[in-house]
Amino acid sequence: MDPRDFIPHREPFLLVDEVLEVVPGVSAVGRWTPPESLEVFRGHFPGRPTLPGVYMVESLAQLGACAVLSLDAYRETLPLFGGIDRARFRAQVGPGETLDLSVEMRSLRARAGKGYGVAKVGTRTACEVEFFFVIG
Repeated sequence: MDPRDFIPHREPFLLVDEVLEVVPGVSAVGRWTPPESLEVFRGHFPGRPTLPGVYMVESLAQLGACAVLSLDAYRETLPLFGGIDRARFRAQVGPGETLDLSVEMRSLRARAGKGYGVAKVGTRTACEVEFFFVIG
């Protein structure tokens, strides 16, 4: 599925290539392959391009927004970051490596929610994060 069918993000800040599975309001599975042309790779770091952790967190948040916005009750809303908890970066990710993303909603109410996401490259966990979001 195309993430643009769920979320308003567009290039250059759409950080999900494909949504593979959605359980509305509960979970989502997707993937993103940071392109070698991603501008941030030029300076982070010269000679050893590494995807900044904040990009992985945002990618997981965008996938989480797909899960939330797939519910009819939230379709015309906009989930926004309220907080990031327990973010852990466990492996470096380079240009062209595919991140396999999974997100589950831990709670979802009318005006806010909490989620948990994991980004992996193959069998390596690259990022784990808990996040809080508000519904705008």
